Amino acid sequence: MKYIFSALLALGALACSQQDKGQHEEAVLTDTNAVTIAFGSCAHTYDSLPVFTAVAAHQPALWVWLGDIMYGDSHDMGVLAEKYRLQKEKPEYRALRSTAKVIGIWDDHDYGVNDGGKYYTMKDESKELLLDFLDVPADDPVRGHQGVYSAHDYPFGDHLLKVILLDTRYFRDTLAPDLGSTNRYLPNEEGDILGEEQWQWLANELKTSKADFHLIGSGIQVIAEEQGYEKWANFPRARQRLFALLAETKPKPVLFISGDRHIAEVSKITIPGLDYPLYDFTSSGLTHTWGMAWGEPNRYRVDSLIINKNFGLIRLAMQSGRPQVTLEVRGENDELLQQTRIAY
Repeated sequence: MKYIFSALLALGALACSQQDKGQHEEAVLTDTNAVTIAFGSCAHTYDSLPVFTAVAAHQPALWVWLGDIMYGDSHDMGVLAEKYRLQKEKPEYRALRSTAKVIGIWDDHDYGVNDGGKYYTMKDESKELLLDFLDVPADDPVRGHQGVYSAHDYPFGDHLLKVILLDTRYFRDTLAPDLGSTNRYLPNEEGDILGEEQWQWLANELKTSKADFHLIGSGIQVIAEEQGYEKWANFPRARQRLFALLAETKPKPVLFISGDRHIAEVSKITIPGLDYPLYDFTSSGLTHTWGMAWGEPNRYRVDSLIINKNFGLIRLAMQSGRPQVTLEVRGENDELLQQTRIAY
């Protein structure tokens, strides 16, 4: 009986292991050792989306939403549901969905409240609407935990890409307004963004990753410090914890992607303990941007600040086992606005 019981335990453990593995396995993105990924954020509900015609022309294997998929800004789930429906039915977006895998996270406006955090009372109901919009299966792990964070392992050619999408809303602490400067908020020195459950999940994803390259999506900017709006730098302890986690786990190259700002830019920072620089590729917005141009300091900016309507394009190729990455900011009519090449 003891041996039968042990065998049953072993079979159960194997089944759980296989199930967990299956939860993160995705369809092969491409049979080659190169893949194209597109992403963007900030799309007004009642505007057309011609930018998706430009996106589709590059035949990306993957489209990543980084929030503000629509502007719901309501506690009425009927309002959010209708705006998601209208967005999903736009012909340009339907055409992209027919050819590319689509994943994503929310930011504040599709979450339900401008600059909102953990005290938004309808966050669980809003979560289900987002996952339905993204066609997330009923048995997907993301439906079984709080928040909308998720990880996806995508084989391409002989290599593996991991996409980690962080939830920077559901667990996020509150920010106090800054009435003494042009900044919108005061830093919350001890506040958190991810919540302990998400931190532990992220640590495990990084420690156990077999991927050759990692994309980490965040609705808000990770590296930029000087802009006066929402950003990881408003929570300096959490931002430092994120960088320290990367230095501790030492995953193969990581690229952050972010949205929210109605601009595009690439930021770069060097982290002690990590043998490659970190980049944050920001792309926003798909239907609107700043009404006029003005300067904004960013000591980490690699090139120029882009204020045109835009989407982000990432061309990833593996050469001799090392990722070669090209970041492209492209405009509404597919014009190339900026290009950054990274050799890890």
